[in-house]
Amino acid sequence: MNNILTARYPERIVCLTEESTETLYLLGEQDRIVGISGFTVRPPQARREKPKVSAFLSAKTDRIIDLKPDLVIGFSDLQADIAAELIKRGLNVLVFNHRSVQEILDMILTLSSIVGATEKGQALTTDLQSKLNAIQQSAGRFHRRPVLYFEEWDDPLISGIQWVSELVKIAGGDECFPELSGQSLGKDRIIADPNEVIQRNPDIIVGSWCGKKFRPEKVAARTGWDKISAVRNNQLHEIKSVNILQPGPAALTDGVNELHNIIKNWQATNEN
Repeated sequence: MNNILTARYPERIVCLTEESTETLYLLGEQDRIVGISGFTVRPPQARREKPKVSAFLSAKTDRIIDLKPDLVIGFSDLQADIAAELIKRGLNVLVFNHRSVQEILDMILTLSSIVGATEKGQALTTDLQSKLNAIQQSAGRFHRRPVLYFEEWDDPLISGIQWVSELVKIAGGDECFPELSGQSLGKDRIIADPNEVIQRNPDIIVGSWCGKKFRPEKVAARTGWDKISAVRNNQLHEIKSVNILQPGPAALTDGVNELHNIIKNWQATNEN
């Protein structure tokens, strides 16, 4: 009598970026992870428990092969070369390309179904949506929506990506460069003329310089920026990139909460 094979979910997963690692931990499926990105910060125990096998634009291909993963998960076109090499080496590779809040939630649902944790994925996304709705309702009580300039990089100036722009709106503000937010690549969100920021006169400036510390004193010292309301009123803030520039649960929790608190504090000082 022939044996009947039983389909199974991936048991050995390599995560090339942090958001898939964080999501699997939140789903309670972390035992499936056998390798992570060296840039992983969330959750902290992942750095202690899992081998680091990649950066963002590079990966230790031979090390990944040695781990014998049945699935490798990446993010964005920027990891296309890594994905192609791993595919050539015979691995199964899934690359998400999500850029909006809705797509982050969709990614979580898709990933949960891939590992056989659909109900836990639905519960997680429902919880995240509920918290986002609560923040949006709180923001609806603000008397005025401040204009917020989100700076992802300082040289050249790069404004926030789509999910950041959407989170600014949920948190109670209006993004300074909404027309650029839909561009997925940083090079397409470059603000060529810094005077454009002066002209748009944001009430709040939030810096999240990916991979390095935000320096508000350097922002304030830019030529002509002393005319900007945010600079005059000392409304220059940092949100660490790990909390908002990863397209995963972190942005929908800590990231949006920090944005909301910054805007709430601005409201308190501008009641009149």
